[in-house]
Amino acid sequence: MSRAEMDVLGWDQCDVILITGDAYIDHPSFGMALVGRLLEAQGFRVGIIAQPDWHSADAFRTLGKPRLYYGVTAGNMDSMVNRYTADRKPRSDDAYTPNGEPNKRPDRAVSVYAQRCREAFPGIPVVIGSIEASLRRIAHYDYWSDKVRRSVLFESKADMLIFGNAERALVDLTRRMADGESIKTIRDLRGTAFLVPSGWMPSEEWGVHNSTRVDMPGKIDKHIDPYLMVDKSSPTTCATGNKPADDVNPAMVEPTKAALIAEPAPAPAEVYKPIRIMSREERRAMELEKHHKTVVRLPSFETVSADPVMYAHASRVFHLESNPGNARALVQGHGDRDVWMNPPPLPLQMDEMDNVYDMNYARGPHPSYGNANIPAWEMIRFSVNIMRGCFGGCTFCSITEHEGRIIQSRSEPSILREIEHIRDKTKGFTGIISDLGGPTANMYRLACKDKEIETTCRRLSCVYPSICVNLGTNHNPLIKLYRKARSIPGVKKILIQSGLRYDLAVRSPEYVKELVTHHVGGLLKIAPEHTEPDVLSKMMKPGIGAYDEFKAMFEKYSLEAGKKQYLIPYFIAAHPGTTDEDMLNLALWLKKNNFRLDQVQTFMPTPMAMASAMYHSRKNPLKKVTEDSEAVETPRSLKQRQSHKAFLRYYDPKNWPILRETLRRMGRGDLIGTGERHLIPPYVVGEENFKSSQGKRAMPMLAPGADKRGGRLAPPAGAGRGKANALTGSLTARASLDTKPRASILDTIKIKKPAAMAPAVKAKAGRPSRSGK
Repeated sequence: MSRAEMDVLGWDQCDVILITGDAYIDHPSFGMALVGRLLEAQGFRVGIIAQPDWHSADAFRTLGKPRLYYGVTAGNMDSMVNRYTADRKPRSDDAYTPNGEPNKRPDRAVSVYAQRCREAFPGIPVVIGSIEASLRRIAHYDYWSDKVRRSVLFESKADMLIFGNAERALVDLTRRMADGESIKTIRDLRGTAFLVPSGWMPSEEWGVHNSTRVDMPGKIDKHIDPYLMVDKSSPTTCATGNKPADDVNPAMVEPTKAALIAEPAPAPAEVYKPIRIMSREERRAMELEKHHKTVVRLPSFETVSADPVMYAHASRVFHLESNPGNARALVQGHGDRDVWMNPPPLPLQMDEMDNVYDMNYARGPHPSYGNANIPAWEMIRFSVNIMRGCFGGCTFCSITEHEGRIIQSRSEPSILREIEHIRDKTKGFTGIISDLGGPTANMYRLACKDKEIETTCRRLSCVYPSICVNLGTNHNPLIKLYRKARSIPGVKKILIQSGLRYDLAVRSPEYVKELVTHHVGGLLKIAPEHTEPDVLSKMMKPGIGAYDEFKAMFEKYSLEAGKKQYLIPYFIAAHPGTTDEDMLNLALWLKKNNFRLDQVQTFMPTPMAMASAMYHSRKNPLKKVTEDSEAVETPRSLKQRQSHKAFLRYYDPKNWPILRETLRRMGRGDLIGTGERHLIPPYVVGEENFKSSQGKRAMPMLAPGADKRGGRLAPPAGAGRGKANALTGSLTARASLDTKPRASILDTIKIKKPAAMAPAVKAKAGRPSRSGK
């Protein structure tokens, strides 16, 4: 990180210099460390410039001129999500900065950093990556400017963009450049995107599948009557004595005898060539070769920026080309140049995943930070990531666009070794592992039962609208891992705090029992997200009945274990397709089930997510998109979004004025009153003597240290929701939807005492926990 450290190592120059918007923490949950150690293991000298002052190019010269290239990232989070709330208000802190200090990174950090690198040393190649670059590789709707923006390749002027699981592409690129190959000629790496002249093709063998127009029905011709025979010599009559139909196909006309006699004689025998019948395997090979040398042309930037319907269409096409097994290259025009995107990277195998996580990490912040507190580090220091990817396909989540749907798991020995490293090397370890997780806690080693089916599948989700019959749901490897992990000497308890896919969990009662009996610290968070079917269909989430089924199992096994434990449900307000009535029904469900949510989340449209396409276009890209296809009405005004959020915290006096106005406008003034059946009282905010019908003060229950902005908190990449990749890391699972590390689940909710239950769980401040799906 400094010239002094280079001198100690005896380096006169770095091969690669990495730029990041985060503080440098040498731990595999942070993308910069993962990429740096990966390149170091390949023999390259790597420098890291963390959170540089972007107001000039001076900070980008501190380590000198890189021999090969600059690698640029915004950090583990999208810089815009990191800096602004769902209401577009600036945040007051940054979890990835020492002492949480804000304003240590610019807006659209990838573009700003890349331009400063150009200024620092003109002519040095610039490679961009991470969640911010990955989700902006094509024309995308930008919530903060409320418009469709060009690919980040144009704004950053980068030579190459690496997206998705970047290890393979990164190592290949660096080796080839070290061998003297120009980055301008490296065009065959999966998981890379770059700018080319309009119409450019890798070779003459390539073809184009044009998807620049939505499917529009043309003229419908009448069906031909296969029994109708017409004599050409008598065009005005037919066998039945009627006039021939106007739409008779000439190919179906019966030839006359004269015509038969006049047919030319057969050609000489030597003209004919023998016909060879191709085998099924040969035909398949030819089809695959043609498929892999076909590029899909998306509607241009100029088209999608002017036409929301075409934007939704482009989003649908893009997501259908996301399976590494069958995805084709994509190209999108931007004026006189094209953005060319090679197919997504191939998933890492288990031994490759082990190699990535077994590298020699220092497992802590760089010493230059001294004793400064870095909230994101405090959150994940005692947790272990066990897998990447998610096949849930939730439309508000960016994991599919970044890490993909195929689960990439570490081996059991590798995970157990990391737990031992935490025990032996991480300061402050008290015997509690805070999480064994990933984007979703219980997808470890789950995969399609048939590899051929997996490589040809184009489903957007393996679990929606129902769990695919080809999906393996065996939780036994995960159960075995849990048991071995908690038996390690020095480990007192292992908690599971990554989000749980409960519709999968109920397929394995043994797993639920193991989880509830040994790995829940009193509260377990899950994310039904909503209760109403229409909204859930836009999210691609299971119905609330799946939650009820899991809740029954959770309570059963908690009772058998003699423990008082509670489920903590998470919900999203103002998601596309949500009406005022939907939010009211959700509020009534919360009241009926005695839930008082403290921290809630308002939907934030993030680049390339399908829900963002719904928000912008008011069309549903989950289905075929046309001018008259299904419309998705979406809460867009600030006032309506605030009212939807207020429904989730109906008990808070601060929300009563907007809820009274909303309920009266909806014609539901009957829900305003002081009775048990009422949702809110008719009292004004601040009336000190008002007591709720349960005899408790209906005041906000925000715990000390909790997020006062009402946003949900997100972990660093890999901290229980997927690992860092795409050059510098990923904000996974909820990815760019979430805002910052969430407070402890103990801060999340207060549960009022039902008749036959334990006293209410009190919210208290604590270590931020990791969120998941």
